[in-house]
Amino acid sequence: MGRRLSLVEDRSLEPDLPAAARALCTAAFGDRFSDEDWEHTCGGERVLVFDDEDLVGHAAVVPRTITVGEQPFLAGYVEGVAVHPQLQREGIGRTMMTRLSAYVRATYELGALSTGRPGFYARSGWERWSGPSYVRDRDTTHRTEDEDEDDGLMVLRFGPSAGVALSSSITCLGRSGDDW
Repeated sequence: MGRRLSLVEDRSLEPDLPAAARALCTAAFGDRFSDEDWEHTCGGERVLVFDDEDLVGHAAVVPRTITVGEQPFLAGYVEGVAVHPQLQREGIGRTMMTRLSAYVRATYELGALSTGRPGFYARSGWERWSGPSYVRDRDTTHRTEDEDEDDGLMVLRFGPSAGVALSSSITCLGRSGDDW
């Protein structure tokens, strides 16, 4: 049967897949992958890579409103990109991001993510954000608590977001755990 890639909506996942995907993310990230990190992957679509029947790759994209300057965009926000530790550096992650990036371009107005590995995503056309980041909670907007977060923000510009300046301010809605 070999390797196969699937794009699946959360609501269409087979019952055993969420647990398998979470276990894969935990194997890839260890203690750094929290309950809140898992929650952030839910509510959108997932790219899943199977090696025969075993899940070996996972990436999620969820809808979020991201505001650049004063312009809100419906963004595809990428979460939980993970490859089984024994299969990393075999092109599974790149294959997932190629598929996920195409899906983001076809479905959303902007792509966004936060990472400690910007070079990996840059190969799929993602660009590092150079402007300041903010978080909106109810009626207030404040600077991102951990300003080091700015260094890990990346966007995929296309269509309606093609002309946004990477040095503009960028704002997300607050959420539990990491805002970005």
